[in-house]
Amino acid sequence: MKIKLLCKTPKTITFQIINENCFYLDEETEIYVNGEKELVTSKNINTIYNLIPDKEYIIFVKNSEGESNKLKVKTEFAAFILDIREFGAVGDGKTVNTFAIQTAILSAPENSIIEIRDGNYLTGPVLLKSNITINIAGNARLTALKEREMYPILPASINKADRTFYLGSWEGEPAACFASLFTGVSVNNVNITGEGTIDGNSDRETWWKDAKIKRISWRPRTIFLTDCSNINIVGINIENSPSWTLHPVFSSNLGFFDMKIRNPKDSPNTDGIDPESCKNVSIIGVKFSVGDDCIAIKSGKGKIGREIGIPSENINIENCHMEFGHGGVVIGSEMSGGIKNVNIKNCLFENTDRGLRIKTRRGRGGIIDGIHAENIVMDKVLTPFVINEFYYCDSDGKTEYVWNKDKLEITEETPVIKNITFKNMVCKNSEVCAGFMYGLPERKIERVVLENLTIDFAEDPRRDIPAMMDFIDSQSRGGFYFNNIKDLEIKNLTVKNAEGEEIIRNNVE
Repeated sequence: MKIKLLCKTPKTITFQIINENCFYLDEETEIYVNGEKELVTSKNINTIYNLIPDKEYIIFVKNSEGESNKLKVKTEFAAFILDIREFGAVGDGKTVNTFAIQTAILSAPENSIIEIRDGNYLTGPVLLKSNITINIAGNARLTALKEREMYPILPASINKADRTFYLGSWEGEPAACFASLFTGVSVNNVNITGEGTIDGNSDRETWWKDAKIKRISWRPRTIFLTDCSNINIVGINIENSPSWTLHPVFSSNLGFFDMKIRNPKDSPNTDGIDPESCKNVSIIGVKFSVGDDCIAIKSGKGKIGREIGIPSENINIENCHMEFGHGGVVIGSEMSGGIKNVNIKNCLFENTDRGLRIKTRRGRGGIIDGIHAENIVMDKVLTPFVINEFYYCDSDGKTEYVWNKDKLEITEETPVIKNITFKNMVCKNSEVCAGFMYGLPERKIERVVLENLTIDFAEDPRRDIPAMMDFIDSQSRGGFYFNNIKDLEIKNLTVKNAEGEEIIRNNVE
């Protein structure tokens, strides 16, 4: 049995118990810190909290298999520790603490910790700055104000003659939006850690009411980062987000570890983590239960996305549990800047509408290249595998240009999908369809490999359409449907108790 270090901050150490299980261990395992039993875990990814900065710790785990190797880890240095209560914050759930928290952040010397503990702190949006750690203790909660008048607005962009700095964002396009509870603009080396909770405090009377209507400005996220680097978020619980929960844009070297993200199943657009035009992103050990996609990887929409041209690349997703959501891991639909080199493994998907999902359409352009997923277990997922190049959402999604199945002219608006590999997966109690992959006739999906996949169906499956596109019939217990694919490779694919054909191929080379 082996363990390895994933992330260290001044207050936390996150490590992985190495195995091929999806999120959970086979048995409860004891964690020891400096020779003392710290806790018992059932997860592959674990964090030790409330550590002393700049101190060496020795960590190992033990169960019936024996004892693991010992990790010797020194926590990161901290210059000072600041308590927000010393700046006037009151954790009574009533006092507005925005100024106190913001003052603590701005006052913190480089490499300091801002401590939030012992209470429920009501606050509006605050801006992050570089080289700090914000630690939210397990007995602390940050609760967002409901009144949108208390939220400043981020303009879509800041402009001068030779340069545009994109600031606000909404669904893949530059747009004015409300600042988020934590907003980071061009900040580096920031940690947000702890066992505490960030509550977006949204409901049907506030941010989720008339969600598609712009009221003053577009909805905030819970955490929004733009042009940032070296950001780690560890252990935090986030709930009731106004829209996308965690949204980094144009950022790099990001780590999201051992978190819980919970939004009601019917809350609109409450995706979990949506990296957009980001590079070198790790999402490891996160548990999701949300009202939209659990993870959606994006890179801008349409002409502006292609002009900016910053892809999302080198995205690593491991040991996550997607409990509810529209999709487990989703590519698109805003992908006009390109998405490449995405690796997903050792994840558990339960009760999501789709499992692994790529969605785009004519008008997007962009290249999706290198999506690799393996060792995933799905249970009660309606359609485990979807590639849909006729995605119909948004105002232009119902046009003939999008739904037309004829071969149209190839232009810069024609998306490219290639090099997709799904292997070593078991999908239990599926309902609608084993898999649905429909490319464009003018530019077929290039190379799909399906290897060692087993799919079976629930006894009483739901009937629905397998993908969000026009002019397809609802179904249940459907097999795999392939259309407009160049180079389809299938090895050891098993579909059990399907109704009708297990595999249908049209226009497949």
